[in-house]
Amino acid sequence: MNVPQVLLIDDHAMFRTGLSLVIGMGMPDVSLVQAASVDEALTHASLAPQAVLLDIKLGGASGLEGIAHIHKRWPGVPVVMLSSQDAQQTRQLALSRGAQAFVSKAETAETIMAVLRQALNGGMVAMPRAARIADDERPLTQRQREVLALLHEGLPNKLIARRLLVSENTVRRHVQDILEFFQVDNRAEAVYAARQQALVD
Repeated sequence: MNVPQVLLIDDHAMFRTGLSLVIGMGMPDVSLVQAASVDEALTHASLAPQAVLLDIKLGGASGLEGIAHIHKRWPGVPVVMLSSQDAQQTRQLALSRGAQAFVSKAETAETIMAVLRQALNGGMVAMPRAARIADDERPLTQRQREVLALLHEGLPNKLIARRLLVSENTVRRHVQDILEFFQVDNRAEAVYAARQQALVD
């Protein structure tokens, strides 16, 4: 069985090392390769990444410029843009250039790994934060939105049930419906997708 290969491109060695350690512990089935620039990454002849984590600010070609080079070398590979800036305009620019998702470096390691899992599993393309879900045949109900908001606060099912005065079984059903709505596998991915689509603040 082939081990998924992830390419991390960031010019800050400390950030690369820290994120590599976190991913190594949280996703032991992934092989992580590091590079300090897009140019350095492209010199690795044997690389065949299934996903790329790309810093937006780099020496040489910027991350935004690097997306095109990465897609030319590895067509179809999902690119997750990492940035210390979380401005809406920056997000939209990265996504318009072909990034699969945009993640602020201020996010938790769990969120970054959740987005990476989505990318490796062919998950949904992350939309700009200002975007809204278009009219859908199966929109979230008001109760599901309430559960989603409490998931965003990090509450477990038991506390959500107490807050909404419903049973834990009811909360579990709502959570499962939310996961299906966003086509994700866990709560962290659902919260991230909801934030990307401005369904939670």
